Amino acid sequence: MNCKKCHTKAVIGLPRHNAAFCKVCFNAFVREQVARAIKGERMFAPQDRILVAVSGGKDSLALWDILLKLGYKADALYVDLGIGGYSATSRKKAVQFAETVGASHQATLLTHTVQEEEGAGIRELAMLIHRPTCSACGTIKRYQFNRAAIAHHYDVMATGHNLDDEAARLLGNVLHWQEEYLDKQSPSLPASVEGFAKKVKPLYRLSEREVAAYAVLNRIDYIVEECPMAKGSKMLLYKEVLNRLETESPGTKQAFYCGFLEKQAKAQPAAASMAEKDQASLRPCSTCGQPTTAETCSYCKMMARAKTGSPR
Repeated sequence: MNCKKCHTKAVIGLPRHNAAFCKVCFNAFVREQVARAIKGERMFAPQDRILVAVSGGKDSLALWDILLKLGYKADALYVDLGIGGYSATSRKKAVQFAETVGASHQATLLTHTVQEEEGAGIRELAMLIHRPTCSACGTIKRYQFNRAAIAHHYDVMATGHNLDDEAARLLGNVLHWQEEYLDKQSPSLPASVEGFAKKVKPLYRLSEREVAAYAVLNRIDYIVEECPMAKGSKMLLYKEVLNRLETESPGTKQAFYCGFLEKQAKAQPAAASMAEKDQASLRPCSTCGQPTTAETCSYCKMMARAKTGSPR
């Protein structure tokens, strides 16, 4: 198997593109896909300050690496959830990357420790408020990432969601006809109101396998284990289903998700009104000031319940 571009020995085959690449050409392919995503979705400009949400996993660290090597000003934020050895290892991976690749590009790693700031680890918080751990985790992450982006004056917040993530999320939203979520499932969400940071997903054109290959080929040391709290997640089930379809018919994930984006783009007048809807429905939280549809945002409600609650 030879590289499609330079015809030397290939190190990876990409069935959905009917192509194979050597290391050098594969790196160029990956960076080109990210550059196309950034330009096509008007995610950010060369002078913008970017905050990357990192977890210590392959996707977020690969994204940070790619943005830095493309010449962008990208710092990162790691949220330590306090999940025993898993959080200790993932934090170590993020810090090590910041000390090597990040330092050489004058990039900074910010950290937020849930145990210190919220008063308990994510498992304990979930027990106190009687909610699934993943639900509590999502609320904290969204809140803290947005707060950091606004507080430190970043122009945009970037996450490492890849094609597999977005296709699985789309499948779940379609199966349950979550129209509100479908309306906002986009690789680029604008800062519709003051207090919300713009959010983008530059890896949406790359599969999980492709991102993993990039991380391995470029010696990015990441945590391999899945979060122990994700066991039984419907997202993992949706990914498994899509992986089976992809094996039988390469390109299925891309056709599914990109087809959705094309139809979404044709409905642009309706999409353009989302900002107006947000401006009409959102107001500052009475406790913290972040935008919310209620008097108090979900994060502040959760923290209030945690202070008065008790474990099951």
